[in-house]
Parts: sequence; C-alpha cells; structure tokens
Amino acid sequence: MKTWSQQTREEGKTLGLVPTMGYLHEGHLSLAHKSLSTCDRTVVSIFVNPKQFGPNEDLDTYPRDLESDRLELERLGVDALFLPTSEDMYPEEFQTYVHVEEITDKLCGESRRELFRGVTTLVLKLFHIVKPYSAFFGEKDRQQLEVIRKMVDDLNLDIQIVGLPIVREPDGLAMSSRNQYLGNTERKTAKSLNEALQKAQQLIAQGESSAETIRSRIRTIIEREGQAQVDYISVCDPKRFEELEEIQGKTMIALAVHVGKARLIDNCLIERI
Repeated sequence: MKTWSQQTREEGKTLGLVPTMGYLHEGHLSLAHKSLSTCDRTVVSIFVNPKQFGPNEDLDTYPRDLESDRLELERLGVDALFLPTSEDMYPEEFQTYVHVEEITDKLCGESRRELFRGVTTLVLKLFHIVKPYSAFFGEKDRQQLEVIRKMVDDLNLDIQIVGLPIVREPDGLAMSSRNQYLGNTERKTAKSLNEALQKAQQLIAQGESSAETIRSRIRTIIEREGQAQVDYISVCDPKRFEELEEIQGKTMIALAVHVGKARLIDNCLIERI
C-alpha cells in the first residue's frame, strides 16, 4: 500500500481514501463516488477495527462479506482495495494510541468508552500508510467526523476531511451495516428514529425553542413502539457536543437507540436564526 501510494504521488496524482469496516452499502458507495469524482485515484480500506469495540459489543458478529464488497468496488472503478490484517495494524506489544480529549467524552463516547480512541488510532495509521490528499466520511457518524477533523487540525495533518450527507433507505432509516440485524418488527421500531427527527425539525420550524421539550417529544415517539432502548437523545452544540437548554443558531439533534441486537444512530443539523 505504501509503495502504491508513493507511486501515485510521484506521478502527481491526488489520492482519495475511504476508510470502512466493510459490508458496504449505498452510504459507503456515495463516499467512493465522491472520491472518484474529485481525486485522481481512490483507495477504499476495509478493516473491522478491534480497538473500537468494547468487551460486550459485536466485534465477532459484525457483518462481513468481503467478496461482495470487492466486486462492488471493482464495478465502481475504485483503484485499490486496502485489506490490512490485525497483525499489520496492531503488532505484538502495540502500545501507542491517539486520544482526542473532551469531545470524545460525550454522546457515543459516554457509553462506548473504547470507541473514539480506537477510531482515531486506526484512522491516523491509515493516513500515515496511504497519505491521502482527501479522506471521506459519512455524516451519520457526525461525532466521529468532528473527532477526526479535530485530530487532523490539532496534529497539523495536510489532509482534507470531506463529510457527506446521510444516505437513507426508502423507509427513511439511515443506512448502516448493522441494519441487517433488524427483523420486520424491529425495523418498524427503527424507522421511528428518523420520524422523531423530522417531528423535532417541524416543531422547531413552528417556533419551539426548548431543548428539553424536543428531547421529550423525541423520546415519546421512539418509545411508543415498545422495543427501543434509548442510549441518548441529545440537543447539543454540533462542534463541542455540549447539551443546550435553548435552541438557537446551529444545533445538532442526535440519537442512539438499541433496537434488538442493533445499536442505531441518527442525527440532523438545524440552524435557527
């Protein structure tokens, strides 16, 4: 990978990187499309990163279909598929980690303590190996996106971080590799996340400014299905992720909800003048 990326740079070509954990869906493919349209060459990495999974999470059962992923990327015209092993990324006696402080303690970082240290360590290693001009991430994981942007800014990395909008399934559910865990009844419950976000946006457009009122209405919509276990409902600053009392200016509404085996996240950004 290092040799190939070095050759790309020596040829004066720009290189785009799309880091993934595989089991690709249209959200991932939208990132690859953007890279293909804006960079001379594109590499997609697939690596199910053990360092971002907690002890009781789904590392062993995380969905995988490498052959299907490879064929789809080949069809798109992606130039390279990077498939490091755990031994490549975390050799014996590995001891060095990257940790972005403060903004990783909130939202997903509060309940998934291993998550962001694992993500930033792995992404920085990918950046050093591939040395991309641009790297592409989805806004469904908006906190992750901002954590990576903060790491890039703080460490003076010459990489353009590009965030792309959430891609949704026809019923409104944000696309996720973990959606395959959902049965028919669970799927109906999962749809309530996007329904709740839409209702929140409607209420705010109608003049509601109380963050607590919005949180309460969202919880009512999600919990009426009876199969959802809410991790968090956040109305917060979209950069620092601090909870707000009053909605004004740019605000993020973010959700994390357990539905059966799946932990689902979703969010939206609003701007109230």
